[in-house]
Formats: sequence, structure tokens, C-alpha cells
Amino acid sequence: MNAIRPWLIVGTRHDLRNVGLLSARGVTASLQLAEAVEVAGILSKHLPVEDGRRLPGSLIRDGLDFVLGEKEKGGSVLITCSGGFSRSVSFAVAALKEAEGLTLAEALGAVRLERPEAHPHPQLWASLCEYYQETDSTRPRRR
Repeated sequence: MNAIRPWLIVGTRHDLRNVGLLSARGVTASLQLAEAVEVAGILSKHLPVEDGRRLPGSLIRDGLDFVLGEKEKGGSVLITCSGGFSRSVSFAVAALKEAEGLTLAEALGAVRLERPEAHPHPQLWASLCEYYQETDSTRPRRR
């Protein structure tokens, strides 16, 4: 589990089962992109996202509205998927783009500073590029 910003954390579905770590990180909400996991005291939203498949804009918007809504309330959101390097990273990148006015490439670079293994699947990245009308050629290469 890596804090990208105080309000934005990226991790795996297994991190949701570590109540002590969730509490220590101040997690108030979770956007779950793999399986749904109920955690007492934490607001949860589950979006069934398959890695390697294009995301419809409505699904991107739904996830971002949840994450950014929690940020506005002063909460800290943990975004999870199976491995914590593709689906969760894609939504974290989009959240940073909208919250801080970054390009997709800049947002991915910011995520990678805290989570070097971040590597959105090409189809997920293409979905973000299409949604935000940015060119795919700006995607930084994996380190």
C-alpha cells in the first residue's frame, strides 16, 4: 500500500484485510476494482473492472466521482485491484489529473514516485487517453 497523496492511496485487495494498516494510513474509503470486500467503518465502492479491457467513460467517471467526492470531504481513499499496479493505478492517475490539473503522463510519473511498479495495461491507458483526449504517445515507459 503506497500513499500517492495524503488523500490517495494505491494498493491490493489484500491490503483491505489489514485493518491495522488501514487505520494507520487513515483510510476512510475504498474504491475496489477487483473483488468486493466489506471493511467495517470504511465506505466502499466496488466497480467490476477487468484488466486488459477498455473502460467506458461512464465507469471512469463513476470511480472518479467517488474518489474525488471523498477527497472533498477530507477523506483518504484506498484504490485497490489484484496486484495494485494496473487498474488501481489507472484510476489514481485519473484522480491526480483531475485534482491537480496534471497531464496523464505527469500523473503517472507522480504515482511511480511512490509506487515504482505502477504500469497500467495498454488498454486501460488507451481508455484514459481517449476519455481525456490526450495522445497515447505521452505514456512514460516502465522503469
